[in-house]
Amino acid sequence: MKMTIKSTKPRNPFVVAALRRAAGSHRPGPGARRLRAARELRLEIERLRPGP
Repeated sequence: MKMTIKSTKPRNPFVVAALRRAAGSHRPGPGARRLRAARELRLEIERLRPGP
């Protein structure tokens, strides 16, 4: 009696990578927004400072 094993259908290799990747919005995180706001505030204060 011969025994045959069905081969599984080929899977898309890109799906595994896509599922493991952290997907989400393309916005900067809260830390990046906070740093940017601080940098803009420093630039604004520097601009308002009276020159010699």
